[in-house]
Formats: sequence, C-alpha cells, structure tokens
Amino acid sequence: MIRIILVDDHAIVRTGYRRLLDAEPGLQVVGEAARADEANALVTTTHADVALVDLSLKGSSGIDAIRGMLARRPALKVLVLSMHEDAGHITQALRSGAQGYLTKHCEPEDVIDAIRRIAAGKRVFSPAIAQILAENASDGSDAFAQLTPREFDVLRMRVHGESAADIATAMQLSPKTVLNYLTAIRQKLDAENDFQLLHLAARHGLVRIQTA
Repeated sequence: MIRIILVDDHAIVRTGYRRLLDAEPGLQVVGEAARADEANALVTTTHADVALVDLSLKGSSGIDAIRGMLARRPALKVLVLSMHEDAGHITQALRSGAQGYLTKHCEPEDVIDAIRRIAAGKRVFSPAIAQILAENASDGSDAFAQLTPREFDVLRMRVHGESAADIATAMQLSPKTVLNYLTAIRQKLDAENDFQLLHLAARHGLVRIQTA
C-alpha cells in the first residue's frame, strides 16, 4: 500500500484528489494539509510514502513544505502538482528534494501513474516541465538558480506585492532578516531595486505584469 499525504490550500482540490486516489488499488490517502507546518506535522505521524504538493500554500510556500517534510522524513517521495510552469519554481522544487513535477493540466491517470513511479524510486516530469528543464540546461538561462530556496521564497512573495513585514510574518522571520534576504537577492540578481526585480521576475515567468 502506498500511503499518500495531500498538501494543497484548497479543500475542494484535496477532496478531489482523495476521491481519485482512494479509488485506486494500492493507494491510500492518509492525511491532508493546507499549510507547510501542517504538512511537516503529518509526515511524523502518518509515515507517508508519497506527498502530493502544490507550491502555492497559505503562509510559507510548498517549497518550504518540501524542505521541512524531507528533513523530518528523508525517505518521503515528493511529487509537485502545480500551476507554475516557470524554470524558477521548477528548479527550486527539485533543489528542495522533489522527485517529480507535474502541471495541473495533466490527466488524472497521469497523477496516479506518477505516484506509483515515484514510490518505486523513479523521477517523473510532465512533457512541458521536461522541455523547460532541457532548455534551461542547454542555455543556462535560469536567473534564479543561484538563489537559495529561502531567498527564492522571499523573492516570490516580494514580486507578488508582499511587504517585508508580511513576508516576515508568513515565514516566521524578523523584518530585519527579510530585508537582509532582499539585499542579498538584489546583489545576486544584479538588481538595484524592487522595480528591477519585478521586471526580471516577469521576463522569466515568475510573475505576470498586468497591462491596460
């Protein structure tokens, strides 16, 4: 039996996954979480084999959840199922320990197959994700590869309009620590201010800028 935990901040999405997976022989959903801290607690009590993780969570991101879960249960296999299809999110998720990455455009049977394959120790990527990884490897275009996972989380929240205080609260850091992270991020990305960070993020698909 492959024991699965679902990490997604939408209850209706988790309900759909649970119904899909529990109907499959050999698969069992043993827990659900909407936040990174809830996911971290689950892995120590459920002895899950696979975590199905969305990257957009309340508070800390799914990337933070991946790091926390694997720190508590190194044998856990992580499959990301996300709307994010940019190299930044993909690279950071894999660097944090995810073994697979599917987009939410995939078919239900693709999710089931990916869970079985990841539980067997294989790596799984949807075709669109595999293409992005191949292109990124060939031209070295991932501007965010030099960022640590924590720096990437801070950048992601900043370019989506979060203040340093809001980021500090969500990530359980001091505002001064967040400001230090932002300084380091600007230095690594050769950006003088948040405006330049925003446009860099937009060029690489991390955020979309609305135009009139």
